[in-house]
Amino acid sequence: MLPPLFANLPAWFVFDSESPWTLLGDPLDRVLGDAVTIEDGAQIHPSAVIDGPVFIAASAQVRPGAVIRGGAWIGERAVVGADTEVKRGILLAGAQAPHLNYVGDSILGAGVNLGAGVILSNHRHDRANVRIAGVDTGRRKLGAILGDGVAIGCGGVLDPGVIVGRESQTYPGVQLRPGVYPERSVIKLRQELEIVSRR
Repeated sequence: MLPPLFANLPAWFVFDSESPWTLLGDPLDRVLGDAVTIEDGAQIHPSAVIDGPVFIAASAQVRPGAVIRGGAWIGERAVVGADTEVKRGILLAGAQAPHLNYVGDSILGAGVNLGAGVILSNHRHDRANVRIAGVDTGRRKLGAILGDGVAIGCGGVLDPGVIVGRESQTYPGVQLRPGVYPERSVIKLRQELEIVSRR
């Protein structure tokens, strides 16, 4: 049983709460088609690269140096920030990937915030299908699925096949292994520093 993830989804989403990664397949392809759709009022910096199909909502922002490719749905008030790459992703309302982020084959719930330098990795080195909690997703490429209000600390790396329940947060520098993390939790990194004199 997966933790609660999303309170409100756009009407076109057909959502299976036990396999949310399926949203990145046929449902996304159907809504995007072959089009590049940028609603009036979206803020797109001239240096951004957009390789469709893509949908960008009216109040979304695509900032300098951003790259969107391979099929993406960018919701209202969502931010694809400076030098951030989104590859086949869904950013729900108010989701932010604002600084030097990689969002590969991932879903960011409403109000998600990625700290600077966060990477949502989407591909296993052995090229096997991504598995989550023992379940074969049937996908060779799958990043993270982050519930509404999740906050990932700066420099975090999420391995392929991470699901984080809504309103959870991670400390900076945390690496999450594939698996399911509960809602409303804090995931902490404890490290020991050793300081020695220079010779």
